[in-house]
Amino acid sequence: MTAAAVTQELDMDPPRRARLRIAVFTDTFAPQVNGVARTLGRLREALEERGCDVRVFTAHDPRETAEREVVRLPSVAFWAYPELRLSRPRARQMVGALNAWAPDLVHVATPFGLGLSGRAAARHLGVPLVSSYHTSFSAYAGYYHLGLLARPGWTFLRWFHNGAQRTYVPTFAIQRELEEQGFRNVAIWSRGVDTRRFSPRWRSDDVRRSLGVPDDGTLVVYIGRLAKEKGLDVAIDAMHRVRSQRSDVVFAFVGDGPYERECRRRAPQGSVFLGRRTGDELSRYYASADIQLFPSVTDTFGNVLLEGMASRLAIVAAYAPSSREVLGTDGGILVPPTAPGAFASAIIDLLRDRDARDHLAACAAMRARTFAWDQIFDNLLSDYRRVIASSRGPSVRADGR
Repeated sequence: MTAAAVTQELDMDPPRRARLRIAVFTDTFAPQVNGVARTLGRLREALEERGCDVRVFTAHDPRETAEREVVRLPSVAFWAYPELRLSRPRARQMVGALNAWAPDLVHVATPFGLGLSGRAAARHLGVPLVSSYHTSFSAYAGYYHLGLLARPGWTFLRWFHNGAQRTYVPTFAIQRELEEQGFRNVAIWSRGVDTRRFSPRWRSDDVRRSLGVPDDGTLVVYIGRLAKEKGLDVAIDAMHRVRSQRSDVVFAFVGDGPYERECRRRAPQGSVFLGRRTGDELSRYYASADIQLFPSVTDTFGNVLLEGMASRLAIVAAYAPSSREVLGTDGGILVPPTAPGAFASAIIDLLRDRDARDHLAACAAMRARTFAWDQIFDNLLSDYRRVIASSRGPSVRADGR
């Protein structure tokens, strides 16, 4: 569907509709494969299952296929990460599109071109507005040594999110961080996992043999984007140390991204790069592994953590408040994020003590079952309704303060 077609639609006034209409603005959506796109795709499905109409405004992607209620806007590849597409702000065009479709609520998920467009259009039309925070700005700033940009960066993000009536975050750790930075009306929208899709039942000896794992060997996986900010340099250094002691360990990288060439160049012997995998294939790669590495401190949640936990893997993760919150006290091992030796020691300890590894994996699987998507989305929809109801009172200030 084109944006021009949207602006020509006529519709009945919202008070006469039984179904809520939710407009989602995001610069990343399927067919892109990343945590934000996957979360928003599941959000759309969950809202539709609960009787809502959802229209997604997102960036054009050359790989896209025609999809109902998805409005694609012209975009260009982001120079630093070509897999990501960005659109320029189009506030005037989006005012027309929203006015024609008449949503009950607008949810902006990215603070870039389309997020800015949706924010401006919703505020211009007086439509209830919520936002969600998906990327840890402080972690990215620290990782890329952008200390000089930290203050203006936080100023912009505070302006963007405080213009909404709610800002959703996935963990209490991120909630505390944003509130310390002056963000208001911050609420938890947690994440869940499909325990049928990610389960030990997908384990496959054929997959393990195809990757060259010996009968008594160990398969260690990294699953996620291959990007520098994911801590992959530390993980690869750790893998070299493990491999120097244990030749029966195979390392598998599942995912793609701008850092793939460097990862391939630096990875130790016994490493396999599998590229992007989805569906049943992804489920089998998770469940067929023994240990999962999660070296990132830039994720606000880490969806792959839950998927690995549900697949009954022993998790070794970089310490970050959000990861600590997801793993709990016994869902995995947390190590200093810049210490490859600590990662390697944790892996080697798990290789030596199979009982400890099995116990850790069993605890992780049990904890994963407490992250139920149905309850999470029921709570979110209830909060949407509260925001809509409260918008009938005094409106937020035009300056977002």
